Amino acid sequence: MAPTQKPKRPVATTVNDFVALPLRLPALPSYPREATHHLYVRAHAPKVPTASTPRELFLVNVPADATEVHIRSLFASQLGGARVESVAFEGARVGRGITAPVAPVRRKRKRGVEEEDGGEGEGEKEVGALPATREREVHRSGGTAVATFVDAASAELALKEARRAAKSGKATIVWGAGVEGKLPALGSARYLAHHRLRFPARHALQESVDAFMTALSAQEVARARALARLRSQPDEDGFITVGRGGKGDAAREEAAKLKGEELAKRQKKMIGEDFYRFQVRERKKDEAKDLVRGFEEDRRKVEELRKRRGKARPE
Repeated sequence: MAPTQKPKRPVATTVNDFVALPLRLPALPSYPREATHHLYVRAHAPKVPTASTPRELFLVNVPADATEVHIRSLFASQLGGARVESVAFEGARVGRGITAPVAPVRRKRKRGVEEEDGGEGEGEKEVGALPATREREVHRSGGTAVATFVDAASAELALKEARRAAKSGKATIVWGAGVEGKLPALGSARYLAHHRLRFPARHALQESVDAFMTALSAQEVARARALARLRSQPDEDGFITVGRGGKGDAAREEAAKLKGEELAKRQKKMIGEDFYRFQVRERKKDEAKDLVRGFEEDRRKVEELRKRRGKARPE
């Protein structure tokens, strides 16, 4: 009798709200065998939704060598042609530079053609970031990412195609297909490139430092102008904000003096000449002592007058 074969367990296509998308990892020189990797996909549902949330997908267990090019190629070439706008990986380093006010781009129409023109308003732009020291980042195992599509319809199409590929039960989607030659190499080449980029050219560093210092100076000027406006404009209660500034500003000193006199008049109207209660008590005690002292002096004078009269009377 032929041995009976155990029935195969059905492969789970969903885990909670995630779609378990099987990816076929091609063989590599370091590991000459194909492998299957599961990427878990679902609609993004953050605690604080934003305007772009309806067109975002949340990815879990992203391959360690994943890049934005990989994610774009995955959805555009093998999952219905959905177009990805941007990808935010977990732990991506942002905000290494400084934001500086710059003139934004204003579009104007002229004879049916849009032209770019610098506006009068101000926006913010990150400048002064140091040169990168790695050509390509490698993520931790089981990392996450958020893929933002061009519209909500593209995100829905990508999720629908991922469900269809997961239901087939076969790893028909090849990870990294179509990105050959578009990305820097990994392995020893990546470490050699990292060693080279750790020592950037002097002019590149100088440009970064100059941009950072220019942005910092612009921020200081904007902060000084804001403080100057606060010093010159009283608030709702009529007070002027006192801040650090240069010495010898006669106009500001005169305004502070007038404001102090006005405040003293208000205090006198509310509670009299003395501000604190203990001052009132001390003043009353001093007045009582003065009265006692005056009474004692008057009594002593009367006694002296009586003595004089007695001596001046003829015998």
